[in-house]
Amino acid sequence: MKIKDIFELSYCTNIHPGSNWEHTFNSLKEYVPGIKEKIAPEAPFGLGLRLSNKASEELNEGANFIEFKEWLTKHDLYVFTMNGFPYGNFHDERVKDMVHAPDWTTPERLVYTKRLFEQLAQLLPTGISGGISTSPISYKYWHDTDILKQRAFEKGAEQLAEIVLQLKAIEAATGKYLHLDIEPEPDGLLENSDEVLDFFETYLVPIATKIIKDEVGLTAEKAIKFIQRHITVCYDICHFSLAYEEPVDTFRKFADAGIKIGKIQVSAALKILYNQENETTIWAALAKFDEPTYLHQVTELVDGKVKTYNDLPVVLKEQKKFSELRAHFHVPIFLERFDQLFSTQDHILKVIKELKKHVVSEHLEIETYTWDVLPKELKRELSDSIVREIDWLKDRL
Repeated sequence: MKIKDIFELSYCTNIHPGSNWEHTFNSLKEYVPGIKEKIAPEAPFGLGLRLSNKASEELNEGANFIEFKEWLTKHDLYVFTMNGFPYGNFHDERVKDMVHAPDWTTPERLVYTKRLFEQLAQLLPTGISGGISTSPISYKYWHDTDILKQRAFEKGAEQLAEIVLQLKAIEAATGKYLHLDIEPEPDGLLENSDEVLDFFETYLVPIATKIIKDEVGLTAEKAIKFIQRHITVCYDICHFSLAYEEPVDTFRKFADAGIKIGKIQVSAALKILYNQENETTIWAALAKFDEPTYLHQVTELVDGKVKTYNDLPVVLKEQKKFSELRAHFHVPIFLERFDQLFSTQDHILKVIKELKKHVVSEHLEIETYTWDVLPKELKRELSDSIVREIDWLKDRL
């Protein structure tokens, strides 16, 4: 959905279950037309589409793709961004660190992502750009030495060069501009802006430049421009709030380095402020968010450095004193406070303030994928919750 003739705004359909194409399509048919009717009854409505690897494979079978495109046209829908981070099933089973698998050191991740781009190129309307968000190369704890991390970065950079070549060819053939949006998160190999900058400077640009030069005979300068054009960042507001980074600082650092932000995922993290008088009730409130499906890393700022606990149960077990904790649990963006806890909604408002000054990114995708695992007092009917989030963001834009 176009906002102010600038922004493409939608929500990520990873909210809905979708282990295969039939399951995915049924979920879309159940929810999306009703949401569009409430949000944009007289205007086209864009989707942030999420396809598992299996769903993506099956979309290409038989008449599935034609049927899907006809359904989009019938309901005045289009696809402008995709979530290519989770490869497998994302609901109703334990995900945790396996959300990163297979990572960017594997051929499976490359094949999956290239297929998604082939599909997005066919779904994307003319006149707008398209992007796919993806894993921050790998999960940190799978590479426990500096040498292993270096090899992961090197292999990741080599495979991202293949993506640059693919997207360059697609744009030459179709005129459609596509970009891959790397999504830093706690305990990913890329967690924050400094690590992104280092990856681009130390690995991606030198490695991909050589591959692109050898493949298509470009100068180094032109090869770097293609890398910066097609490999961008997915700025997930929840994730960067967990890194205790101020949006204005992060946006400036990326701009100074020539790194584009392909997509902003609008999301809020849990914020826990210590209060000795209510200490017991705070821990009890936080314990309601301990669930077995997703990783819920917790971060703390200690002497100016971010300390990360790899999952919420670690913090709940220790119950140490703190001034502030932030937890990787995507909570409704329209809530500033609930029970004894808070959210990082203030970071969303800071991003909106910057967007009104500078169009940092044209793609805005709300990503509260945790509705089915939220504490019961926060659960509402899913469609109404999604509409409420979109309306909240529209009003502030």
